[in-house]
Amino acid sequence: MRITAATSCAAARGGVLIMSDWEHSLLSREKLDRSSPELWPEAIPGVTEYAARHSLTINNVPKEIEEIHYFDEEDYKLIEHYSTISKEALIQQVRMLHDLTYKLGLEESKEMTRGRFLAILPTKPPGRRK
Repeated sequence: MRITAATSCAAARGGVLIMSDWEHSLLSREKLDRSSPELWPEAIPGVTEYAARHSLTINNVPKEIEEIHYFDEEDYKLIEHYSTISKEALIQQVRMLHDLTYKLGLEESKEMTRGRFLAILPTKPPGRRK
């Protein structure tokens, strides 16, 4: 079949695009989501199924916050403190905690590298000798 300007592509008629059979055959109906393992492989196999099985649903969410954790006096003081500060101050404290955890991660990485260089850390866990 020879494709010309008259028979090709979609022709606009009254604002409606009309596709030829040839163009229609080029359409892909494939969904590009996680269910396509060739396109989007899982970093850790089985994580998607595990997450689907263990995700929270309306039925297993605790009704009261007391069911999650029993608070002590220090926890109540922290809750009171965070409920009285402004939104900007709370965001600032969260950013400070984020920066602190980042610095801690960097420090831990340096120490692990140092341990490997000094051969302090064993390469195999003890008890696994074969």
